[in-house]
Amino acid sequence: MTRTTVSSAPVVGRTWSPATRYRRSLWLLTSRDLRVRYSTSALGWVWSILDPLLMAGIYWFVFTQVFQRGINHEPYIVFLMAALLPWTWFTGAVGDSTKAFTRDAKLIRSTTIPRSIWVTRIVLSKGIEFLLSLPVLAAFIVISQFTSTPATLNWQLLYFPLAIVLQALLTTAIGLIVAPLVVFFRDLERAVRLLLRLAFYASPIIFSLDDLRRVHPTFEVIGSLNPLTGIMSLYRAGIFAKELDPFSILISVGMTAVLLIVGVLVFRRCLPAVLKEI
Repeated sequence: MTRTTVSSAPVVGRTWSPATRYRRSLWLLTSRDLRVRYSTSALGWVWSILDPLLMAGIYWFVFTQVFQRGINHEPYIVFLMAALLPWTWFTGAVGDSTKAFTRDAKLIRSTTIPRSIWVTRIVLSKGIEFLLSLPVLAAFIVISQFTSTPATLNWQLLYFPLAIVLQALLTTAIGLIVAPLVVFFRDLERAVRLLLRLAFYASPIIFSLDDLRRVHPTFEVIGSLNPLTGIMSLYRAGIFAKELDPFSILISVGMTAVLLIVGVLVFRRCLPAVLKEI
């Protein structure tokens, strides 16, 4: 926990620009996180996909087998996985951000690297796990070709990288807000876990905006205000063309930009007090 390689000469050498030092330090901490996380695990990265895989299996069984409801998004298992995998990234990164300062307090005090790295390295490490889980989604798409409702890829798959970038920025923004505030308000950690649980059911993961529209147009408008709605729309558009919703995407971009500005301001204002507190 108190390894000094983060602040060693190779990382903060004077011949490197601040941007280069930041990138190298970020990658060093991210790779350390990944190594520590899986060093004692026999299954390794497989654990990162088990949770969304089990959740997808449960919801698929409940909605298609137990209740035998007509699902408008076929194959439904692909529809679920296309949102559950990025959701796992989001909830994992935001949840871990509540411990960004408290878990590595000694290391943070003993290094001079920008403190925002302690948030961005969490987002990056969880993002890498998300990218490593994408073959599972690809496997379900391939398997669906042998069923009566095969998944069909389209040109909107090009929006997938945009969804990744937008989610990374949104997650970082929320992390920059949560990480310093938890130092002063420890109950916020539990509150964040509760809010994430509520956000799961308030986000278009097991349903879509089209489902809300059929219930009532007002629900569609409310659902569009969720910044995750537009992001999920971009993820799913390459497989389910009708899922692309320009309005919700614009809302997501706007709210992400606002939250990022707020996050940077909150982080900078709280940082001096945080360093004294930890």
